Amino acid sequence: MKLEGRARRHRRVRRKVIGTAQRPRLSVFRSLKHIYVQLVDDESGKTILSVSTRSTDAAGKIKYGGNVAAAKVVGKMLGETALSNKITNVVFDKGGYLYHGRIKVLADAAREAGLKF
Repeated sequence: MKLEGRARRHRRVRRKVIGTAQRPRLSVFRSLKHIYVQLVDDESGKTILSVSTRSTDAAGKIKYGGNVAAAKVVGKMLGETALSNKITNVVFDKGGYLYHGRIKVLADAAREAGLKF
């Protein structure tokens, strides 16, 4: 029931939130143990870049991937990587999750790193 509600909310949001090459969609997925973030160009159907708590860069900086501290590290890494790829503006897709906890911390860290959304 809980997953169905999240999927329904995500489908509803995805009708309006569309990423382009100039302004890709920042897509977030969280599980109990990890958090995953992608920048997606929906026009060409390609992922521009992705960062997660499972990536080798993040694995050395965090102990456990399912908490707020890990989300902050991933958000900061995403912002830095996006800026190095000359991406400054994105559209935020929170994936049907509440803008709260790990999702909020990730977004704030990405904004602090220089992304605009």
